[in-house]
Amino acid sequence: MGRLFLLLLAFLTLGAAIPVPPALRAFSKLHLSSSFASHPAIVMNYSIHYIEQKVDHFGFNTDKTFKQRYLISDKHWKKDGGSILFYTGNEGDIIWFCNNTGFMWDVAEELKAMLVFAEHRYYGKSLPFGVNSFKDSRHLNFLTSEQALADFAELIQHLKTTIPGAENQPVIALGGSYGGMLAAWFRMKFPHMVVGALAASAPIWQFEDLVPCGVFMEIVTTDFRKSGPNCSESIRRSWDAINRLTRMGTGLHWLSEALHLCTPLTKPQEVQHLKDWISETWINLAMMDYPYKSNFLQPLPAWPIKVVCQYLKNPNVSDSQLLQNIFQALNVYYNYSGQARCLNISETSTKSLGSLGWSYQACTEMVMPFCTNGVDDMFEPSSWDLQAFSDECFRQWGVRPRPSWIPAMYGGKNISSHTNIVFSNGDLDPWSGGGVTKDITDTLVAITIPDGAHHLDLRANNAYDPKTVLLARSLEVTYMNRWIGDFYASLRKKR
Repeated sequence: MGRLFLLLLAFLTLGAAIPVPPALRAFSKLHLSSSFASHPAIVMNYSIHYIEQKVDHFGFNTDKTFKQRYLISDKHWKKDGGSILFYTGNEGDIIWFCNNTGFMWDVAEELKAMLVFAEHRYYGKSLPFGVNSFKDSRHLNFLTSEQALADFAELIQHLKTTIPGAENQPVIALGGSYGGMLAAWFRMKFPHMVVGALAASAPIWQFEDLVPCGVFMEIVTTDFRKSGPNCSESIRRSWDAINRLTRMGTGLHWLSEALHLCTPLTKPQEVQHLKDWISETWINLAMMDYPYKSNFLQPLPAWPIKVVCQYLKNPNVSDSQLLQNIFQALNVYYNYSGQARCLNISETSTKSLGSLGWSYQACTEMVMPFCTNGVDDMFEPSSWDLQAFSDECFRQWGVRPRPSWIPAMYGGKNISSHTNIVFSNGDLDPWSGGGVTKDITDTLVAITIPDGAHHLDLRANNAYDPKTVLLARSLEVTYMNRWIGDFYASLRKKR
């Protein structure tokens, strides 16, 4: 695996490559794919609203505004002793988040909560410049986490001044993935707005050298190693097998046939793209290793990595046999439904506007280093090359990343002065390597979920949930009840 794996993009738009590392692509594609099918366990009734937001909250030379979309459900909300659960929307359509954050719906009645789902600027229908929002870096200049947090603050103020009974109610921020990072950062920067935050699968330390750059891929590898004998070793050996086979005269044709590729490989330089596509598939499986059937990027069986590893039990076979086994493993991800005639190595790409927004964020603030060494992980060795990444960003957007800005803005690991944040992480989730997995103080609490994949705790209750996630959700509700109780106790003292 060469440097391309961590630098070049699977997202293609206008014929140009956008430089997002595969791990970051996988991070965002849980929320960006146009193929998402949402099948919530309960009926989710909400109303759709818009608020006029400033395009630039921090400057004074423009009065330009845009409409930010948000959703409200008040079925279980009580004006007397109630609360407001506020989802800090991330890189995708807010309706998808609403339909796939069943935890909030499950606890709404107990917490007497109004549910609010706020869409992140530049995603879904919240586009500051309409169809021109992604035209160039000048239009994208206002796509930052700071501007998004300011949108959330303005929205909460708006809700409290326009909804009778909401003014003196506690607000709790919740989010997963990047949204979990935003929830934590919102509590840090606006503690007067929210009484606490639940940050699920939030890799707030996946920046600079706060954690080793190889930890993400090591966790992916561990997931495969634990899911079947010799599984990760078979994948580790597959890269050299691909290299050897494609150096043969008919190797490209044979590999295209063996992997049932929709578009045959014709050039040696296409082999790297193939390997990147395979690598990203293993990453996606690690994030979505749920205990029940799911239908996110693809329809998947329960515990999909265990199913994949059934085909990768023996690494000591010929190159051709190993690659045929790799095909069977890939087929679990791309053709579990049995409807695909061939495998499309561009299938994980999307041309949605959301992918453009995320690639810009990755090129500016969200600079997360990744690397592999082929020893502690099952991937080809690849170092993190910030300069090469920066050059790709500049070619695409005319901007260069600021890798030190997020730690400077939000404190890095020096966050002990903050309070009332629960960080939850599943130990199967590769993003847990950049998350808070140990208590920092008695109010900055880490909840680790054994056998938990990417923000499993935010999903709706399921009969196949492991006991570990049921316990995690119970703890999360306990903390939220405590924050709500403290808020009302303080309110009574003031009176």
